[in-house]
Amino acid sequence: MAETPVTLRWEAYEHDHIERSADWYWALGIVTVSVVIISVLLHNILFGVVVVIAAFTIALIARTPPQLITFEISDRGIRTGKTLHRYSDIISFWVEDEIAHDRPVLLVDTTKWSAPNLVIPIEHIDPDLVRSYLQERATEKHMMEPLTHKIVEFFGF
Repeated sequence: MAETPVTLRWEAYEHDHIERSADWYWALGIVTVSVVIISVLLHNILFGVVVVIAAFTIALIARTPPQLITFEISDRGIRTGKTLHRYSDIISFWVEDEIAHDRPVLLVDTTKWSAPNLVIPIEHIDPDLVRSYLQERATEKHMMEPLTHKIVEFFGF
């Protein structure tokens, strides 16, 4: 009799959404205008244009609520949304469930240049179950959350 493949599946938001006040948008606008004026005074118009585009993008991202993503770990690999990361692309993983995080996360180091480090929130599923399932299929190696991810979280994105 064939064994049914085990699949771990859960849903989580890609990040915590922080509602921004009108004052935050005013501060963003004031900083943007100040940098643009300085760049014009220094005859660097292109930098001013880039700053305006960046500020507009930051405002849009801050306003957009996070998506609910389905995460799945199966015999084929780790799926985040519609993207499958096969075990052959995974260098190592680490389940971080210490108190430093408000929720456990799965850290995955991959060979993909577009997503070399994955930080996957673990919700509604036992982190030890995720760890034991992945230990049979990939190398477990202690990792720290990437600095860029910490910076993005610090600013609430």
